[in-house]
Amino acid sequence: MTQSPSTPTSGLPTARLGTDGPLVGVQGLGCMGMSEFYGPTDTAEALATLEAALAAGVTLFDTADVYGTGHNEELIGPFVRAHRDQVVLATKFAIERKAEDPLYRGIRNDPAYIRSAVDASLRRLGIEVIDLYYMHRRDPQIPLAESVGAMAELVQAGKVRHLGLSEVTGAELREAHAVHPIAAVQQEWSLFSRDVEQSVVGAAAELGVGFVPYSPLGRGFLTGSFASATELAEDDFRRYQPRFTGENAAANAALIAPIQRIAADRGVTAAQVALAWVHQRAAVHGLTVVPIPGTRKRTRLAENTAAATLLLDEAELAALEPLADEVAGTRYPDMTFTATVREP
Repeated sequence: MTQSPSTPTSGLPTARLGTDGPLVGVQGLGCMGMSEFYGPTDTAEALATLEAALAAGVTLFDTADVYGTGHNEELIGPFVRAHRDQVVLATKFAIERKAEDPLYRGIRNDPAYIRSAVDASLRRLGIEVIDLYYMHRRDPQIPLAESVGAMAELVQAGKVRHLGLSEVTGAELREAHAVHPIAAVQQEWSLFSRDVEQSVVGAAAELGVGFVPYSPLGRGFLTGSFASATELAEDDFRRYQPRFTGENAAANAALIAPIQRIAADRGVTAAQVALAWVHQRAAVHGLTVVPIPGTRKRTRLAENTAAATLLLDEAELAALEPLADEVAGTRYPDMTFTATVREP
């Protein structure tokens, strides 16, 4: 399915996720950083950013039960309820945390857990139905048909409208889609992370599944806002990401130069160039692409949404093409629960 966006009065184009999925602004908003992971946050500014996003034409708001161990869903709940007819709310299940062990991360895909997780998310959000419900991570020990079957039951029960998957392979996407239509697949996709192009992008295009890239700005690194994790707050989880530490950080910082040159020539920001590249993957691969850059500030929001209509020319795209192959370091310290390790 190729992306054929229309333009609402707000100016931000729209596109449909999946064959029969929700119509959304072609750029969404990742809300994770409003609760944790990226250092201190200003709650008032974060909530103002939600309102500004909707005014700009952003309609897809992305959260998960694991963000702030439920806090993020509670934080954005009042905003969602106040604008229920305009907001497409996406949340996720599958990553389990334990209060007694802050570092613990488990993966749960069993039907009983799925049923309890959706009820907990609905309660925290204060809504009756979730627009897009993702399996956040895949547990290979649980048959995929069993998990997706349980998710399909949520649709039948009226608790969920559309289903999504995150960090899956092309084969897993096809298997899941055969059980119940998948509206969207969410995976990291940026100038620094292109492994999704191995199989899952092609499968999504073939099946008519929308693609929702998370971290399209390389967790902020592509913007040039920091060159090493040592510059970040002590509680910023990027301090432990391999790409942002030590020799990897120095090598990767040097790769930003072509992005910055294009930005300077165009009179735009590096963030806008990086986001524009992601948006143009829609035409390259023939599928709907709706990136969800995260921000907690209205100024960054305006900058990001402006990138949705920025078109890079062939020479600029050619200059950016080699970057991903030269990136040093993995996306996570532990890649066990990512699609990368399961790709054929």
